[in-house]
Amino acid sequence: MATESAANFITIKGPEIFSKWVGESEKAIREVFRKARMAAPAVIFFDEIDSLVPRRGLGFSDSGVGERVISQLLTELDGIVTLEDIVVIAATNRPDMVDPAVLRPGRFDRLIYVPEPDDKSKLQIFKIYTKNMPLKKDVELPQLVAAARYYSGADIEALCREAAMVALRKDVNTKEVLLEDFMEARKRIGPSVTPDMEKWYKSFMQQARQIQKPATPVA
Repeated sequence: MATESAANFITIKGPEIFSKWVGESEKAIREVFRKARMAAPAVIFFDEIDSLVPRRGLGFSDSGVGERVISQLLTELDGIVTLEDIVVIAATNRPDMVDPAVLRPGRFDRLIYVPEPDDKSKLQIFKIYTKNMPLKKDVELPQLVAAARYYSGADIEALCREAAMVALRKDVNTKEVLLEDFMEARKRIGPSVTPDMEKWYKSFMQQARQIQKPATPVA
């Protein structure tokens, strides 16, 4: 009977790659892919990829390190040695800062916009971050969800943490977190998503997908 094996997950933060020593940054990229090939099936996840492969020509003074890193990454993605059983994914909050060459078909050729969580997802996030929190009976999670418009998952985590801190600041011996603690925390922890931001992301995604569409052959 065939069994499914779990893929190995290799995560890299963009800024971690850069080194002040000549050639070390490119070597780090090669090492990531070498490890992935040895550990295949594997997933390589680049976080903050905008800092790793910034759009060329923006005037960053890095003695050419940025361009060499981009070239090395493209070499690994397009190289002679195929990425068999390896999936490469990346995340960024600034897709406009990523070099267009990286987003061409055959490289990072599928763009996915992750919007603000819906109410059902927010409820689950609140449940996770209040699981070990002694809540007073007046704290109803659906009510918190309704007050958390434009909050991301990270915003909700910060909100729950701040609510606990508000309760402790009032009484270090408190055994409950009240609804008013969450409301007070909400004054300090606002949403990181705005309507204009959502509109901008959606517009960028539409433009990027148009660019990525293969050209229609001319007869």
